[in-house]
Order: sequence, then structure tokens, then C-alpha cells
Amino acid sequence: MRKTFVVFKRELAGYFATPVAYVFIVVFLVLMGLLTFWMGRFYETRQADLQAFFQWHPWLYLFLVPAISMRLWAEERKSGTIELLMTLPLTVGQVVAGKFLAAWCFTGVALCLTAPMWITVNYLGDPDNGVILAGYLGSFLMAGGYLAIGACVSAMTKNQVIAFVISVVLCFVFLLAGYPWVLALFRGWAPQALVEAIASLSFLTHFNTITRGVIEARDLVFFVSLIACFLFANAVLLDTKKAD
Repeated sequence: MRKTFVVFKRELAGYFATPVAYVFIVVFLVLMGLLTFWMGRFYETRQADLQAFFQWHPWLYLFLVPAISMRLWAEERKSGTIELLMTLPLTVGQVVAGKFLAAWCFTGVALCLTAPMWITVNYLGDPDNGVILAGYLGSFLMAGGYLAIGACVSAMTKNQVIAFVISVVLCFVFLLAGYPWVLALFRGWAPQALVEAIASLSFLTHFNTITRGVIEARDLVFFVSLIACFLFANAVLLDTKKAD
């Protein structure tokens, strides 16, 4: 864990060493504010909750999180620093975990900066803060899922643009997996067990359950398992590239 923490600190400091981190945070906060107040009609609904806020997170993360993850490994491979990184007394798993946790923590910082929304809704009404806290937890877990997918894709290519596009497509597939019109494509010929398995992969299904204040083990297990699976695939890909 100590070596993983060293990688974590190095990567996290690297985010704030360039203007990219600050640009991302500003863009995230501005877009979130516009979507909540303009598209979500936060004031017009006159509801003391943050549903108008959380409903846009899956769609905003769909583009902003791959923008973070695309550089995790593609940049290292393109610049050749991945060979130097792999010569250090670190295992592949430690490097993968450290880089992922740094990106996840950075995303969490951006999410925490939306706290004025929470303060505002408490000033205007009497919301259920437990539900709001659950919404933040669900948002953070979903961002981790997007990041794990993006990090795995980034390990496949040296081109950040390609990594970004493929990550967006994969995240979009996971996002819409539970939609009725998507499941309708499989109900005609696929076994019911397969249809249910596809539906269970939907980010929206699990995220919406959590944002309603219902924190079930299956939702937590889904996000944790998805993150673990893609990080494992990330490590396997790096081992394969290293062998080449």
C-alpha cells in the first residue's frame, strides 16, 4: 500500500501542476450549474431535493470522465515514460491502482466543490440530507466506474483521442443497458437470463436507485465489481504490452 500511495501522490500532484485540472473543474461546475438551473429547472420545481442536480451526472460524466482517463496510459505510452515507470520497484497492480485512485480522487474533489448546491437546498427548504448524501455516494461510485473503463481503454492505445472516443462509446453502452428499447432488441431471441444480465449492467438503474436514498448491497457490489474487473483488465493489458 505504501508504494501505491507514492504513485497516488505523484499522479494527483501532476493533475494540479498543469492548468488542465483547473479547466476541467471550472467546466464541470459551470456545466453542472447550467444543467441544474436551466435544464433541470431547479427553482421552478419548488422541491427541497437535489434530483434536478443528480439526474445530469451520468450524462456529464459520459464526456468529462473519459477526458481525464484518456491520458492515464496513452500519454505514458506515447512519450515512452511507461518503460521507465515499469523499471521502478513497483508491481503493475500498484501502478494501476495508484493512477486510478489519483484520478478518482481528483474527480471527487470536483464533485465536492458542488457542495454549495447542498447548502442552497438546505437554506431554501428542509431536504432529506440522507438521500442527498446517498446521491453523492452514487455519483462518486459511478465516476469510478467510468474511470476504470477509461483507464482500461487508455492502456490499449497511444492515441488519446482514440482512447477518449472508445471510452465514451463503452460508457454509453453501460449507461443505456437497462433501457426498455435496448432490452427489446434481445427479448425476441435471447434467453430471459441473458436479458436480465444485460439489464443489470446499466449504470442508470443502479445510480437512480442510490439517488432515491436506497443503498442496496447489489448496487454497491455492481460498481465495486465493475471497477475491480476493469482495473484487472488494465493490469493484464499492461503486462501484455510489456511482454511485447
